[in-house]
Amino acid sequence: MPGGTRSLPPEVITRLTDVLTESQHRGFLGPRPIASQIEHSLGFTAIASAVPTQALDLGSGGGVPGLVLAMAWSETSWVFLDGSSKRTEFLTEAVALLDLSDRVSVVTERAEVAGRGELRASQDLIVARGFGPPAVTAECSAPLLRVGGVLVVAEPPGGAPGRWPASELGVLGLVPVTHWSEPIALQLLRQYAPCPDRYPRRVGIPSKRPLFSH
Repeated sequence: MPGGTRSLPPEVITRLTDVLTESQHRGFLGPRPIASQIEHSLGFTAIASAVPTQALDLGSGGGVPGLVLAMAWSETSWVFLDGSSKRTEFLTEAVALLDLSDRVSVVTERAEVAGRGELRASQDLIVARGFGPPAVTAECSAPLLRVGGVLVVAEPPGGAPGRWPASELGVLGLVPVTHWSEPIALQLLRQYAPCPDRYPRRVGIPSKRPLFSH
């Protein structure tokens, strides 16, 4: 690991717990205890050799890991991207409650559309938790990353590096770099070349016709 997992002061944990409990009540988060979800989200911070300047939470949903990471990395500007207006309405409320509005933007848009707009090739870091299978996550992320940027994906417990085949990822300009099992299972990929203009494909196509089947 490049660095240790960041911690948060108790008062910040309390504020996050209140917000994420509301998210859970609205059905945007699963039943796992909120404390566990915060701890899992903080696991993403262990991969950073340097705090990113610009980051994006892909499929932000109920606010994890994005809200937690935004509180942990106070130097980072964020985009929370989600295609559901119900979820982004909640995220906008949460961002305001946590006093993050000056450096967190909430965008209601499908990733396939965002990858062809102003956000293309703009991100130092993309985090993804439960967004979709590897092929879908990769195709929706690569267009948003600048060259040298990284994608960090939460993996199933134990994970499997074979889920991220280098040959197939190469068509997107992505390369798998490192897989970790502790403190949480994560896969890191790096954007080593610009994503070709043909990607992302139209809305829904990455999942209907994935680039690979791992």
